Amino acid sequence: MRLAMIGLGRMGLNMSVRLIRGGHQVFGFDPSPAARSRATRSGVRKSSSLADAVRQLQAPRVVWLMIPAGKPVWNAVNALTELLSPGDLVVDGGNSRYKDAPRHSQALNRHGIAFMDVGVSGGIWGLKEGFCLMAGGSAKDFRRLAPALKTLAPKGGYALVGPAGAGHFTKMVHNGVEYALMQGYAEGLALLRGSPFRLDLHDVCRLWNRGSVVRSWLLELTEAALRKDPELKSLRGWVADSGEGRWTVLDAVELGVPVPTITLSLYERFRSRMRDSFQDKVLAALRQEFGGHAVRRTK
Repeated sequence: MRLAMIGLGRMGLNMSVRLIRGGHQVFGFDPSPAARSRATRSGVRKSSSLADAVRQLQAPRVVWLMIPAGKPVWNAVNALTELLSPGDLVVDGGNSRYKDAPRHSQALNRHGIAFMDVGVSGGIWGLKEGFCLMAGGSAKDFRRLAPALKTLAPKGGYALVGPAGAGHFTKMVHNGVEYALMQGYAEGLALLRGSPFRLDLHDVCRLWNRGSVVRSWLLELTEAALRKDPELKSLRGWVADSGEGRWTVLDAVELGVPVPTITLSLYERFRSRMRDSFQDKVLAALRQEFGGHAVRRTK
């Protein structure tokens, strides 16, 4: 295939390189000159703008977006309605809100342009291992995009999960489950570290990854991290969230589906960023007021 990759950050660039290695031609654009330079060195065909990338494609064109969710995607969709022609296809592979996908689809369909949303999982390891691809859209467009999807994914690692929006919804829930799994491993390892035994946490992870029911790729990554830094002394316990965990919880409330473990794992990420929080000060003050319990004073 010949396609344009718009957004050449870690994911977009790795996906481009995997496509090129699979025999596809990729015309890339990113507003960052440094990102464009890295991409060119990796074999991506140079483009000076979104319009330039589109011009270099032959109809029917495929334009794949790997850009931040929200306004950047809307700006790109609006621009592409003017740059593309009936029969072309736009793919949003970023972490967009799934509710935006039908609106993007409608905006493009009015001009005869097709749309697919594809949830992409694999992180920085996707270049080597392949990306898991959760596609939303029509069966016709899925078949058209299949050569690229087959190259990007490991065997059996891509599927059409439903109409426009289904791909990003599936990826959103995937990220929520990821939050909960990571929290479970973190709590378990913290308990092991606090035990009366001098446990080698790296060795425990290595052991659990050999045949236990909790073995997983995330645990393999934990094993690797602890091999490099057994006490994780080089890190602060500050954990960001991409936004998809929040969307998962919000949609669970909207749909009336209980997801307590995912919700708590999200809240734990919020807590990781709080130092000497006001709510904890309230708790300390109340214990002193009703029971005369000791408190620790600020200097």
